[in-house]
Amino acid sequence: MRLRCAVLDDFQDAALGSADWSPVEDRVEVVIFRDHLTDEDELAARLAGFDIVVTLRERVRFPAALLDRLPRLRLLVASGMRNSVIDYAAAERNGVTVCGTASSSTPPVELTWALLLGLARDLVAENTALRTGGPWQSSVGADLHGRRLGLLGLGKIGARVAQVGLAFGMRVSAWSQNLTKERADEVGVELAASKEELLRTSDFVSIHLKLGDRTRGLVGAAELALFKPSAYLVNTSRAAIVDQDALLAALHGGRIAGAGLDVFDVEPLPADHPVRTAPRLLATPHLGYVSQSNYATYYSHAVEDIQAFLAGEPVRRLG
Repeated sequence: MRLRCAVLDDFQDAALGSADWSPVEDRVEVVIFRDHLTDEDELAARLAGFDIVVTLRERVRFPAALLDRLPRLRLLVASGMRNSVIDYAAAERNGVTVCGTASSSTPPVELTWALLLGLARDLVAENTALRTGGPWQSSVGADLHGRRLGLLGLGKIGARVAQVGLAFGMRVSAWSQNLTKERADEVGVELAASKEELLRTSDFVSIHLKLGDRTRGLVGAAELALFKPSAYLVNTSRAAIVDQDALLAALHGGRIAGAGLDVFDVEPLPADHPVRTAPRLLATPHLGYVSQSNYATYYSHAVEDIQAFLAGEPVRRLG
């Protein structure tokens, strides 16, 4: 009897076409799910008959309460090599091996700039007007050259965003709680004296931090009040780093020029979520890592993870 593998949240129906699953097809039946479930009872019922689950990033939480209800589960594969929504202790207790995959930082860098450029030149509104017979030229774009790009975080992704900013002729500064002048000099950017200084002086602020106790709510009402009225905020990192209610208030009040978001407090966004109707907002449905090359890596490595598990030698173990 073949093992059963559930592939979750395949919204684009891309999993089977992004990798060659033939190496495991004799031993594993792969079942694709294109919808998203959040209710724990529904998830437990859906996954009860599966030995293997493949999940993308952190779309589905696997707390102890859920893992305890999946006695048949033996392998959980999550894309990426870091996942904060899996209870690893519960997985181990239940005899579930957890494995990851490689991923590229290039797609989120590119999406960050897509949002930033779209905001600066009001591309969505101008394109909509052009295609619907609206006014010819209704906005005056914000320049990038000579303006200041402030980065909260200068890790792998932040550093690559900085390089693009420098190529545009922007003045780039960065801040994080552990950022050193040596690291800033290595990337070729200025080290901001404080978070407050960075927010006060930047024309564009982009967030590239991991979510943790020190970064949760890092940008709230007090921080948004420091922004120039002409400044823009871009967040492709983690939603909880920015206080959503404070950001919505700033957008509705016109206290900042605009925001670009790819991450949200609830995903997928409910139809009546206030983010959907916020002014001065350019938003994408968490597309940061959604690209052909990344999907090819995710799913091909998922196949490799399954092969290795079946051979009794798991690879890329997490936890």
